[in-house]
Amino acid sequence: MSAGRISRRERAAWGFVAPSLIAIAVFFVVPVLSAMLLSLTDFDIYALADLGNLRFVGLQNYERLLTNPLFWGAMKNTVVFSVLGVPLAIGMSLGAAVILNARTVKWRPFWRVVFFAPFVTTLVATAVLWNYLLHTKYGVINWAITSLGLPAVDWLGDPRTSIPAILLFVVWKIFGYNMLIFLAVLQTVPDDLYEAARIDGAGPWARFVNVTLPAIAPTLLLVSIISVAGFFQLFAEPYVMTQGGPAQSTVTVLYFMYEEGFKWWNLGSASAVAFILFLCIFAVTMIQLAVSRRLGGEHT
Repeated sequence: MSAGRISRRERAAWGFVAPSLIAIAVFFVVPVLSAMLLSLTDFDIYALADLGNLRFVGLQNYERLLTNPLFWGAMKNTVVFSVLGVPLAIGMSLGAAVILNARTVKWRPFWRVVFFAPFVTTLVATAVLWNYLLHTKYGVINWAITSLGLPAVDWLGDPRTSIPAILLFVVWKIFGYNMLIFLAVLQTVPDDLYEAARIDGAGPWARFVNVTLPAIAPTLLLVSIISVAGFFQLFAEPYVMTQGGPAQSTVTVLYFMYEEGFKWWNLGSASAVAFILFLCIFAVTMIQLAVSRRLGGEHT
């Protein structure tokens, strides 16, 4: 009798999770396997017209990519975006969350909406707006700079400033989402811990380091993993703001994949780029998890 009840529970459980498993298989597993197989072929515009033109080329697409300086340039730009953008985005979002979590701040719901609004605003519309803000002659930012007696900066036309300009926009666009995640976890930290630290003489910075950070460490790891994956997949921002320029200084791996697949119709090569990008994100995520476990073991 009990075995029958367990069996019915298991069937019910599988029935509930089956739609999600089917969706994951259809929209994730199958596309990933298809892209991996496609990366081993010379699938291009001619193969689209006639599958008889499709040939199996093995690892030739990967060999060409690893000897292509444009691919390595895109990889370098992506790493720069990630190394600079992830700490900046997390730092700003965590700082804003800590400030808005304080009971002394007035109109906290209003500020939360204001900070979160850029994340839900259409990316293309906000990117076009930032193009005007960063305009060399008519932009508000350069107007403020020149009013101080400094020369105007060609933010999006100079390879030295194009990445910082796009980073400024990206961090402004996404930090509200991370801020809400941090706000949610900060509200779960017991007030007794802060009170005990305050009685022991700990100042605001000491309470943040010794109470807040350990309490939100798992969420901090989650946000860092999400942020790394997001910056590695940066595409729309450089596409709308600079079209990969100037001098390909803002071409990311995903932008390079887009050009390979939909500008030059080298779909096999584009699939190889996608699989390499997947492996890079997976490797960085594993490193983050390993570092987190090691730091957690040291603290325990």
